[in-house]
Amino acid sequence: MDTKIGSLDICNPTSNDVGSPPMGTVSTIQRSVSPTIINSSEATLGRHLARRLVQIGVTDVFSVPGDFNLTLLDHLIAEPGLNLIGCCNELNAGYAADGYARSRGVGACVVTFTVGGLSVLNAIAGAYSENLPLICVVGGPNSNDYGTNRILHHTIGLPDFSQELRCFQTVTCYQAVVNNLEDAHELIDTAISTALKESKPVYISIGCNLPAIPHPTFSRDPVPFSLSPKLSNKMGLEAAVEATAEFLNKAVKPVLVGGPKLRVAKACEAFIELADVSGYALAVMPSAKGLVSEQHPHFIGTYWGAISTAFCAEIVESADAYLFAGPIFNDYSSVGYSLLLKKEKAIIVQPDRVVIANGPTFGCVLMKDFLRELAKRLKHNNTSYENYHRIFVPEGHPLKAAPKEPLRVNVMFQHIQNMLSSETAVIAETGDSWFNCQKLKLPRGCGYEFQMQYGSIGWSVGATLGYAQAVPEKRVIAFIGDGSFQVTAQDVSTMLRCGQKTIIFLINNGGYTIEVEIHDGPYNVIKNWNYTGLVDAIHNGEGKCWTTKVFCEEELIEAIETATGAKKDCLCFIEVIVHKDDTSKELLEWGSRVSAANSRPPNPQ
Repeated sequence: MDTKIGSLDICNPTSNDVGSPPMGTVSTIQRSVSPTIINSSEATLGRHLARRLVQIGVTDVFSVPGDFNLTLLDHLIAEPGLNLIGCCNELNAGYAADGYARSRGVGACVVTFTVGGLSVLNAIAGAYSENLPLICVVGGPNSNDYGTNRILHHTIGLPDFSQELRCFQTVTCYQAVVNNLEDAHELIDTAISTALKESKPVYISIGCNLPAIPHPTFSRDPVPFSLSPKLSNKMGLEAAVEATAEFLNKAVKPVLVGGPKLRVAKACEAFIELADVSGYALAVMPSAKGLVSEQHPHFIGTYWGAISTAFCAEIVESADAYLFAGPIFNDYSSVGYSLLLKKEKAIIVQPDRVVIANGPTFGCVLMKDFLRELAKRLKHNNTSYENYHRIFVPEGHPLKAAPKEPLRVNVMFQHIQNMLSSETAVIAETGDSWFNCQKLKLPRGCGYEFQMQYGSIGWSVGATLGYAQAVPEKRVIAFIGDGSFQVTAQDVSTMLRCGQKTIIFLINNGGYTIEVEIHDGPYNVIKNWNYTGLVDAIHNGEGKCWTTKVFCEEELIEAIETATGAKKDCLCFIEVIVHKDDTSKELLEWGSRVSAANSRPPNPQ
């Protein structure tokens, strides 16, 4: 029996690789400069943390105040380069920091002890799964209360204050509990630098009585971080490149497939360079959409098994060799473990490891170095792309809608396609928006984000807030289902306070459509809201906001014209009413296969 990748026969978890921060504007490796002496009133723990955040590229911190973090918030506000953004709840503050990190390379949030920390935990877990460096700061108990038998509010009523810390240990790569000033400088710096090196969230708890106290260790401006770059083992790199080049150069019709870990490996440019030199057909996994230019001359679309872009799966799965750069083969990306891939044909390149078919594995080899060196050794071979070009048939268009016919989702996304440019970014919520947005053809420079590994419904509201705050020069276009919106709707309020001009398409189809296609039941039907009425109430005459409901194509066209014209400086909320059974064909196929994977009977004992 063939050993397959992403199949039901075998499903080996990918290694938990770490790498550099995602691509963004953050710069953490700098030359040392003579530190400036700071006034004693500003030589505090709170100001040191604030200066460190600004230094690594964070200019906005998402927060929810609570009595344990109020003094700390005062000191963050006092930092000239830092903007404190109050969110409606901790979960959205965490999601906002996630969205911010996707654009800037690092994000930060500040919450209060336990009630805030456990509320933000779900967002931190999502950032961990997506390899995002995120600084989660918690205002902790008074330092004098540690080691006593006192019972504090905001706890579960036990004198043990470590519950929150234990919860964070599995979803952060470093935890710092700062309850004295002597080692505060070291703990904070170690936490932040670890987040950047590992590209994962970290947890910092700061005693509520400490942020305002001056201390000699904070008397000078912090020297910029100088993070030692990770280096490939030269012998391992050479051996990996030689073995891979020999493997691929013997192939007749090899292909390249980009995965989501291209971002954490900072290898997107190197991957494109390899595609340029090799001539291979170039595809991406769904969670890597937006990391590779879709304008590349050999780009053939999204490889997603049975629901791939038309003609893409046929080319990938019929290839006699495929190089996957940074893949994650989980049950969702493999469409219920149904990919028709064979291990003996695959080169798997992870951020610090290369696995060659059924042969050797090379560790301590960085993806970026490997791809660049490999590009020098590959023979040009465009057979797979020529095969694609030979069988390709341009996709058809949806049936033309009759006048005032109820709007269909496929008609809607025809018009969405025309909105995209280098000055826009797409945020796709968990649900059918995954599949509809995946089919959009991204212009060069158009951003694209979604949370495929963790798939937490409601993520997109906070993520849209954070992403838009990080890149105000882009107009974010978010696609959110009604069920997901009900989870996190409140922070549309924060978007208005920040003056953001996002366009939100609220797709109202009466329930959790993605779950209907996996396993239907009455629990997937939700109470319908007047969504535009809700946003109007949140608006309450403060800030710039425009809302509308659309029922047909004519109204959609008019709404898009208004949102991109007269109301281009407003937050625009467009509620799109569609039939409850109007789903993409990809969701129907994906749902049935994921359902089959979920419902496998137990193995015989």
